[in-house]
Amino acid sequence: MKMICRVSRVMVAVFVITLFYSVEAHAQSNNQLPCRRSPEFRQFDFWIGEWNVQTPDGQWAGESKIQLIEGDCVIFENYTGRTGYSGKSFNVYNASTGKWQQFWVDNQGGVLEFEGEFKDGEMRFAGSSFGGKGNTINHRLTFFQKQEGKVRQLWQQSTDGGATWNVVFDGLYSKK
Repeated sequence: MKMICRVSRVMVAVFVITLFYSVEAHAQSNNQLPCRRSPEFRQFDFWIGEWNVQTPDGQWAGESKIQLIEGDCVIFENYTGRTGYSGKSFNVYNASTGKWQQFWVDNQGGVLEFEGEFKDGEMRFAGSSFGGKGNTINHRLTFFQKQEGKVRQLWQQSTDGGATWNVVFDGLYSKK
């Protein structure tokens, strides 16, 4: 009888441990699946890769490594410019809002936040920041998927409420 009780306790313990690990494994796989199977999370995948970046006149501007992280939910950018300027961005589709978000930081203390959408084959972001005199600066950031696997990034700013726009950065990304 004692032997049957011990065997029963061992079987219950094995069952509980197996159930725990099964539930944990299922929870982990379910936490990652939405980003992998939802088409909205994959809209910006055309930017993933290792890139050489050139200006419109063909000058080398820098290089960028774009990769998927955090269970394929976040597109992480690591940019290094030819002059020593560098920055990183985190890009994610926010299922709660139905919008893309980008958070950019650089080695000069710059921080920018954008919100956007994928439309007509382009990733379009917009955001605003404050200038040195407290004035509002509006930003537009557009990524164009080009032929031959290239990507163009166009960053524009307006200091007059969007009446006029100036190009801050225009880069053509070519795979390394």
